[in-house]
Amino acid sequence: MAETVAPAVAEPARPGSTRRERTGWYFYDWANSAFQTTVITVFLGPFLTTVTELAAGCELGADSCDGVVHPLGIRVAAGSYYPYLISLSVFLTVFVLPVVGAIADRSAHKKRLLAAAAFTGAGATIAFAFVTGERYLLGGALFLVANISFGAAVVVYNSFLPQLGGPDDRDAISSRGWAIGYLGGGLLLALNLVAVTMLSEEGNPQRTLDLARWSIVSAGVWWAAFTLLPLRWLREHPTAAALHGGGHVLTDGFRQLGRTLREIKAYPLTLFFLLAFLVFNDGIQTVITLASQYGTEELRLEQSTLIVTILLVQFLAFGGALALGALARRIGAWKTVLLSLVLWTGVIIAAFRLPAEAPLPFMVLGGCIGLVLGGSQALSRSLFSQLIPAGKEGEYYGFYEISDKGTSWLGPLAFGLVFQLTSSYRVGLVSLLIFFVVGFALLAAVPIRRAIVAAGNTPPRVL
Repeated sequence: MAETVAPAVAEPARPGSTRRERTGWYFYDWANSAFQTTVITVFLGPFLTTVTELAAGCELGADSCDGVVHPLGIRVAAGSYYPYLISLSVFLTVFVLPVVGAIADRSAHKKRLLAAAAFTGAGATIAFAFVTGERYLLGGALFLVANISFGAAVVVYNSFLPQLGGPDDRDAISSRGWAIGYLGGGLLLALNLVAVTMLSEEGNPQRTLDLARWSIVSAGVWWAAFTLLPLRWLREHPTAAALHGGGHVLTDGFRQLGRTLREIKAYPLTLFFLLAFLVFNDGIQTVITLASQYGTEELRLEQSTLIVTILLVQFLAFGGALALGALARRIGAWKTVLLSLVLWTGVIIAAFRLPAEAPLPFMVLGGCIGLVLGGSQALSRSLFSQLIPAGKEGEYYGFYEISDKGTSWLGPLAFGLVFQLTSSYRVGLVSLLIFFVVGFALLAAVPIRRAIVAAGNTPPRVL
């Protein structure tokens, strides 16, 4: 077993969190889930793909398009532009998020970092109001800013979790956060569903495109407005490094990140868990991110069908997150996540066999996704919190966030490449199976109790 590296300065005692503080933490999930649900999961893929197809010379409302665009002189199929953008955004976050985490650990004002990242992302999302006509490059640039800012804010947000409860409480706290987030994202999506249903005009694809754009803008407004609650109710819990730093937080953050990268080999089991998470969550995020594009382009489903399905996913995920959280209290979070990966594999196989132009089977499959989605993500987050050395929550969640909540990259890259080679979204979907199979094998190989002890933490009673 590897020896842990003791922090240079002993960590200060952390006071227990209040109910008001935990409620504030939950509400950031409520705030940012609007971006994940309305923007990433439903509207942005079809919207930006349509804008890109227009730039490629295709007719608005055409059933298929083989056009290409040339961003920065690179030949890209219009249908692959959005998946490639996702991969590019994650490539950039690989450099950004760990640095943000290191700065958060060195800062006595984490709420300011949360505000800066959240409002930057929300502002970029609101700016989609200007993505009209063939402005696919503007849309791509705004997406990059919004998605990177989204990930940076979540890094800071997640770093509060170990300060909100002990080892036996974090599964429940994390699950409640995810559950409330699904309610918030689902409520805004329901409002957008009403707007799309009431304002759409049959035979007018331009109206549908405009409604999608304004739905994206609404998510930015929602994200910014509800971020005010956690900024008001959360309390600062500065680490020892923040209290005794004395240097410039930005340069100290870079130095601390360098030290962590050198010392991280002392926690090989934490790294092994992180590798497993990066693999299987990349598959989960790819399914979430590209589901609407698969539904519109391959299954030829109406936008209203996709919104209803995602809405169904959101509200079932609320119950699913709480249900899997309750199951984790009985059999442990590790075993519960493994079970969820088996169910995810079944989802991919079922999605490949879905018939085109058949809304009901698509909705049923969406319901199945909802039951396992929230729990698998919430329990992964709380389980990882047990594997982080004290005082380095921000840095480690920076690495964690590289594949969390919309920042997967290998899956979209594989999906985009397979589509470009085969022109088949179904074949691209099958390529995602490997992420769940390999992720399950890696996670099953982690000796989770030994990993928690090696990180210097106390294991919960049930794992």
